[in-house]
Amino acid sequence: MIYKALRIGLFFGVFATCVGCGAYSFTGISIDSDTKTFQVNYFQNNAALIEPGIERDFTLALQDIILNQTNLDLVKSNGDIIYEGEIVEYRISPTTATASNTAAQNRLTISINVRFINTNNEEADFEKRFSFFYDYSGSAQLIGAQKTTAITEIYDRLTQDIINASLANW
Repeated sequence: MIYKALRIGLFFGVFATCVGCGAYSFTGISIDSDTKTFQVNYFQNNAALIEPGIERDFTLALQDIILNQTNLDLVKSNGDIIYEGEIVEYRISPTTATASNTAAQNRLTISINVRFINTNNEEADFEKRFSFFYDYSGSAQLIGAQKTTAITEIYDRLTQDIINASLANW
């Protein structure tokens, strides 16, 4: 009998806490109720070293993460929130050297300049540069599956950072 009373009390305690605090988002994303749509304009590749197709892949990756982590609808124009910008850096550089002065490890770095426009809240607008990297063996070439893995990991981090900066209250 005491256990049943404790379970009922615990249930009502948890229920009251949830109702009292409002809905909680595990992603930390907080979107105004007026915001229903988003648009991701095509990110041009303005990097000095051009890697074909990365601008399309990034644009799609950003659209996908917003679709997966929010209930916003993707539109081609007149979005309530707008993402636009350009890829400003695609660079491969050695990070460590061997005794024979060859690269023991290389690093692919991708940087993206993002302009975020919130048509319902101009104070949330920003322009910011996001950058991330992927390290790989100096004896490996950045081609095929190695390149796909590197770009995917970088885009996963960049898109999450962009979402956190634009939609999460962190």
